[in-house]
Amino acid sequence: MKEIRLQILSLQFGSALLNGACVMIERKPQTGGATTILENLRIVTEGIISMAKAAGRDPDAVTLVAVSKLQDKGKIRQALDAGHRVFGENRVQEAKAKWSHFKGDYPDLKLHLIGPLQTNKARDAVRLFDVIESLDRPKLARTLAEIMKRDGRRPDCFIQVNTGEEPQKAGVLPADADALISTCRDELGLPVTGLMCIPPQDEEPSLHFALLDDIAHRNRLAFLSMGMSNDYPIAVRFGATHVRVGTGVFGPRPAPTVV
Repeated sequence: MKEIRLQILSLQFGSALLNGACVMIERKPQTGGATTILENLRIVTEGIISMAKAAGRDPDAVTLVAVSKLQDKGKIRQALDAGHRVFGENRVQEAKAKWSHFKGDYPDLKLHLIGPLQTNKARDAVRLFDVIESLDRPKLARTLAEIMKRDGRRPDCFIQVNTGEEPQKAGVLPADADALISTCRDELGLPVTGLMCIPPQDEEPSLHFALLDDIAHRNRLAFLSMGMSNDYPIAVRFGATHVRVGTGVFGPRPAPTVV
């Protein structure tokens, strides 16, 4: 988690341990200016470091993906000024509008696509994002493979797994995950390096994190993107290498604009 430590600059953190367990004080994200976003980054990073140490993991193995969905450029600039460089977006078009000029100013910026990807947006996604976390079906995989071969740009891909088998959510079913991974990696030659999941809101997330870890282990995948603002400490305990935190960093997400 070298990025995170650089991102918070000179702030130092400690972990609170009691009888070998990580003791975390729940603090709600603040809203406001640059100082508040810096403080939120500090709080989230402190939680990641504490839980990683309690689980016997290297905190440097966990990357904080700050989810900037619907956040304005001013708040994003504040996070960038605080030193943060890894961000997640849900929609390709929104990301294009916000991040094109930032990429020129911050060459070490890393963007993750964490929302569903339509095949007609695949070319823009390949050009803009450094990691595509929502690869979930063969048709999209074939489209991405063709575009990457033609354009010569190969962002890392995570397979999204619908661990809760929820019909309204994107993601390959757990029973079909091995076959899709094989198709993407072995047949199409895509740079598949990890898995992503979004557990059901009303279920214990650790069960879903453990399932994702098992699929990754048997397919020799190094990265696990799991855990959001409400459950990222649990995800770190279960092996997350990427946690996606939005409100925990930026505060409440503004309502989408109705056109």
